[in-house]
Amino acid sequence: MSYTMMILLVLLALGLFGYMLGQGRARAMAGAGAGRGAAVGAGVGARARVLHSRPQYHGAYVAIAALVPALLLLAFWAVAGDGLVAARVMANVPAADMPANALDRAAFLVEVRGLVRGDYAAAFNPAADVAARAWVVAERQLAALFGVASVALLLMGGAWAFTRLKPDFRARTRVERLVMLALVLASLVAILTTFGIILSLLFESFRFFRLVSPAEFLFGLNWSPQTAMRADQVGSSGAFGAVPLFWGTVFIGAIIAMLVAIPLGLMSAIYLTQYAAPGFRKVAKPVLEVLAGVPTVVYGFFAALTVAPAVRDFGISIGISDASSESALAAGLVMGVMIIPFVSSMADDALTAVPGSMRDGSLAMGATPSETIRRVLIPAALPGIVGGVLLAVSRAIGETMIVVMAAGLAANLTANPFHSVTTVTAQIVALLTGDQEFDSAKTLSAFALGLVLFLVTLALNVYALAVVKKYREAYD
Repeated sequence: MSYTMMILLVLLALGLFGYMLGQGRARAMAGAGAGRGAAVGAGVGARARVLHSRPQYHGAYVAIAALVPALLLLAFWAVAGDGLVAARVMANVPAADMPANALDRAAFLVEVRGLVRGDYAAAFNPAADVAARAWVVAERQLAALFGVASVALLLMGGAWAFTRLKPDFRARTRVERLVMLALVLASLVAILTTFGIILSLLFESFRFFRLVSPAEFLFGLNWSPQTAMRADQVGSSGAFGAVPLFWGTVFIGAIIAMLVAIPLGLMSAIYLTQYAAPGFRKVAKPVLEVLAGVPTVVYGFFAALTVAPAVRDFGISIGISDASSESALAAGLVMGVMIIPFVSSMADDALTAVPGSMRDGSLAMGATPSETIRRVLIPAALPGIVGGVLLAVSRAIGETMIVVMAAGLAANLTANPFHSVTTVTAQIVALLTGDQEFDSAKTLSAFALGLVLFLVTLALNVYALAVVKKYREAYD
């Protein structure tokens, strides 16, 4: 067990003890008040008047005041502890053994960390072995220092909060404010993460567009990002026309996959909501939604080993001699199966939300169940169904593993579903796999592709949510 985990367990145990102390103190104050009230025959009323807040709020206040400062210090150690230990170890390395430049010092620290973790059986550099032993000692000392400081903060915070407990202390108000602050901070994490993603994509994309024209990137028909190491080599300037990637993404995710997912998902939703017995629906609906929980790499294996050979053999049997073992059709079929639950679940919810009076009125007018579904239920639920389809499209165009394993990496601008194509996400994986330098157009193009994909999926999600919101407002 690591030092940090041991300290954390100790802090949590002390925090629980502080909670019990605060709660016990509040119960004691309530008991004293009840005793005084009993003398005048109003014990229950006195108890209600003595404490402003329930005992559990007093205990929670003590626990929060004790734990928050200590946990913040422990979090600082968890984040910056490795750097502090490294600085202390490097400061004690003899000048004769100190690497000359920053790159060698970084490699030296990597070796020291590997020796400490046990990744290396022996040191390549004798000085690294000495530094590794010093690392263990320094880490133990600093961990003990931060552990003692965390416990001291916890005790001081708990003692301060314990002294504030009085019958009229507004513990519930303080605790609820602290909980509200925690909720606000949690929501800010998601917002700040989104801004961080956007800023990182924008910054790296601007660097890319300084090297490659945006017009070439958005409208070029040739994608060959391979660049040479020297300017005098062949292919020293790659081709960054991303239209084949955009087309492959639309072809697989928005055309083939949707041709599979929309009919199957919609028909399964209609059957489960209108025709299936309640017992069968109770079993079939969860089983159908299990498809959404299957890892995409499993779908990729299934597409590469089962569907792709079958699609190639089918293409050859109908006279397409150049049918590829990696094809857009194979990837699109499996991707369509994967997103059936997205379409089916949203369509199911939309059909269920249609008021029963509309269905009953149609049947009362003499319409058959199928006519009621086609002419009443589906038009009424269409906004929700469209919203589900748009969300499914945004999920499909962001899929990676199925495309990498079943469709290939060839950037072909073709409408033949039996040929190999690639998508934006597959190219991002290919461009950023392995050791890369982030100063070449080849690597930076991945960020430009990510920016385009982000904007497209964002637009689809916003529009889908707007459609769903409009649909919900119609029947709430």
